[in-house]
Amino acid sequence: MNSIGILSIQGDVSEHVMAVKKAIRTLGMKGSIIEVKKTIPDLLDALIIPGGESTTIGNFLWKTGMDIEIKKLAKDIPILGTCAGAIILAKEGDEQVKRTHLLGLMSMKINRNAFGRQKESFEANLGIPEIGTDPFHGVFIRAPIIEKIWGDTKVLARHDGKIVAVRENNLMALSFHPELVRDTRIHEYFLRLI
Repeated sequence: MNSIGILSIQGDVSEHVMAVKKAIRTLGMKGSIIEVKKTIPDLLDALIIPGGESTTIGNFLWKTGMDIEIKKLAKDIPILGTCAGAIILAKEGDEQVKRTHLLGLMSMKINRNAFGRQKESFEANLGIPEIGTDPFHGVFIRAPIIEKIWGDTKVLARHDGKIVAVRENNLMALSFHPELVRDTRIHEYFLRLI
């Protein structure tokens, strides 16, 4: 049985839990979901870092030492960061991001709130060939943009020419919130990395 951890500091935790449960059923996997709050449990098979406020998440991880635990896990298990979670995974960021404790795991530079503030939030259909030919409906809320990638990082999706989804080996970062739609193909794709 696979254990999927969801960092439960803030953000759409319950929505990720529901999406992962549905993806597990769709894939016919045996799995359990662990809400990670104070320490990283042993024997996780995957970890999701949801959205929220990136500075708060980064500071919490740094103060509790969970950042060190996640960096160790990143060598062995898939990790998905959505919105603020994507920011936390980056090696570099804009001026706002420089105040955040980043995990520095993915070879990318990210620009926080690049699509605008809360009132500029939007939804858009995205072409993501790795999950199929049908578009994926992305929900962008105060979304970051991935400005630059290097090394083994590969683009999974763009919106208006801007990078909004990437994968680097077992790590994934998304500017949007896949947990807010009924379509679980992103979560299924992520779980297949286990």
